[in-house]
This record gives sequence, structure tokens and C-alpha cells, in this order.
Amino acid sequence: MPKKKTGARKKAENRREREKQIRASRANIDLAKHPCNASMECDKCQRRQKNRAFCYFCNSVQKLPICAQCGKTKCMMKSSDCVIKHAGVYSTGLAMVGAICDFCEAWVCHGRKCLSTHACMCPLADAECVECERSVWDHGGRIFACSFCHDFLCEDDQFEHQASCQVLEAETFKCVSCNRLGQHSCLRCKACFCDDHVRSKVFKQEKGKKPPCPKCGHETQQTKDLSMSTRSLKFGRQTGGEDADGASGYDAYWKNLSSSKTGDAGDHEDEYDEYEAEDDDEDDNDERGKDSDSEVTDVFSNLNLGRTYASGYAHYEESED
Repeated sequence: MPKKKTGARKKAENRREREKQIRASRANIDLAKHPCNASMECDKCQRRQKNRAFCYFCNSVQKLPICAQCGKTKCMMKSSDCVIKHAGVYSTGLAMVGAICDFCEAWVCHGRKCLSTHACMCPLADAECVECERSVWDHGGRIFACSFCHDFLCEDDQFEHQASCQVLEAETFKCVSCNRLGQHSCLRCKACFCDDHVRSKVFKQEKGKKPPCPKCGHETQQTKDLSMSTRSLKFGRQTGGEDADGASGYDAYWKNLSSSKTGDAGDHEDEYDEYEAEDDDEDDNDERGKDSDSEVTDVFSNLNLGRTYASGYAHYEESED
């Protein structure tokens, strides 16, 4: 029989577990709350953008730079961690910075810990938008992560991508390897897997976590917990509907295709008839106009106004009586 745990031993184990969770939570900071991805407003052009060493729009240096690792704007010199010693003096501005990160394009303070660790654990090291394929240096906005597939997104595409992220690259919810219903979904591969085919020899499942995707290794989720939808096609045999008589609905597809062709031909014939009718109406109007002109000339042809100036008569041509 194992020894019964005492109260002090239980408290010590619980304390160690809490400390372990606190250390893990410090390492896993939300991308939107990380100092290197913080929101910044330029002092010169007043444009809001991601935390940068130089403004993306006007290339001006900020008065109060923010450290990309610890997020401070003033070094208080409370410890001996500073590479540049400034005893008894608080350093701000460019006196506080020590380097510029090549990945997130933000200032790093002159603390030894920040200088030695930020470049290795920068969360924006491989940040490239999955939609527009732009990196941090190609746009001025912040970087976000999709709530479903956890891919990087820029500020312009984050809402549009997340609205269409839960769509499978298949017409059904069946497993990609068999015909059974897929209970596990990978939101990066956009595929479903059953309980047997979700197990992988390459990617091992950690204790207490959900099984990884056998294709990409991303953590899968339960299909019933997601608002997943399938891909819908509006061409080919899918237009036949469920009441199709032939194999896979091809008969209905060809019937719809032929009916659409005949409908187009009928429309062309109707348009041709309308054009002919309009031409006939124009010809009739022209003939009516000519007849009316001839009738008017016939009415005034027998009218005699006597000798007028228009007929070639002049008053000086009158014969003297």
C-alpha cells in the first residue's frame, strides 16, 4: 500500500502545478495582446498602425518607443539587466532602445533578457497572411490569428476569412479515407476523419489533448462542436437534383442543358422578329409621309394668286395705260 499523502504534500503539489500553469500562460500570450503587435499612433501623421520602430507611412521615429518583448516605454534601472548602465537616471526614447527586430520591425529595449530572447521567440517571425500572402513589412496593419485554423491574417482579411473558414473541401461529412462519418475535423486541411483514420504514426497524440491531423499535425476538433458546412457546386451533375432518373443525375443534366439551349434559340428568334417588325413600321411611316406630301402639293397646285413678285412679276414692268 502506498503511503497516504499528507496535507503539506498535497499543498506543495498543488502549488507546483499552479506555478507550472502560470509559466505556460506567460509563454503563450495572445497574439493580439503581444507588445510587438500592439496598436500605435504615429506622432507626426496621426495614423494608427502596428507597433513599429519607424512609421509605415511617413518613416518618422516615435518619441516614446515601446519594447517589443516586455512592452515598457521607460527603463527604471531597478535591476542590473541593462546592457547600457544608467545609474540613478530613468531612460526613455532612443536612450532606452537597444535593437530593432527583423521580424516584427519594432524596437527592443537594452535589457539583456529582451535582447537575447526576443528574436528567438518573436511571434511574428513567420507571420504571413494566408489570404493575401503579405508579411509584416508589406502592410502597416496588425497581425491576427484565425480563431478556427490559427493561421495568420492581416487586418484587411481577418473577418472575410473567418466567415468562410468552416467550409470543408468535400461534398459530404464522410471520412477522406473511408465511407464512415468523420467525427474529427481539421480546419487547416478542411477535411474530416473517423476515429480510426485520425490516428497517425507520424504525429503522436499528447496526453489530455485532442488528436492531431494525420496530414498536417494541426490539432483537430469535434465536428459536432463546429458549424461546419460542405462545398456546394452549381454546375455539372449537381444541377440534376435528387429526382434524376439516370446514373448520378446525368440525364437530368443533359435535359437541363438542352432546354437552356432551346430557350436561348427561342429568345434569339423572338429578338429577330421584333427587329423585323420595327423595320416594317419604319417603312410604313416613310411611305405615309410621302403620300401626305404629295396630297398637299396637289391641293395647292390649282391655287392662282395672280401676278406676284415671287412669280417673276415686278411693279416697274407694268405697262402704262
